[in-house]
Amino acid sequence: MKRLPDTELEVMKALWKLGADTPRAALDQALEDFGWASNTVNTYLARLAEKGFVSVRREGKSNRYTPLVSQEDYLAFDSRSVLSRLYGSSPRNLWRLWPEPG
Repeated sequence: MKRLPDTELEVMKALWKLGADTPRAALDQALEDFGWASNTVNTYLARLAEKGFVSVRREGKSNRYTPLVSQEDYLAFDSRSVLSRLYGSSPRNLWRLWPEPG
C-alpha cells in the first residue's frame, strides 16, 4: 500500500463516508466544498483505481465507485508509516520524547 496525497485522501474520505457503489453525482456533491473541476476529480479517481484503492463500475452513462481499502486499514498503514519515518520503527525512539521521571 502507498501513502496517498492529501487530495486523493479527501476523495477516499468522501467514498468511505458514502459507502460502496457510490454514484458520481453523490461523490461530486460530497466534494463540492473543494471547488475541484470535474476533470480534476476524474484524475484523482483514475489514480485511486490504478493504485487499487477504488473500483469503478460503469452504469449507463455514469460510473459508480466503491472503496477497496477500508478506512481502518488505511489509517493503520498510515500511522505505521508516520511512526516509521519519524522514529525509525522503534517504539523505544518514541518513548525518548518524554523526560525521565525523577
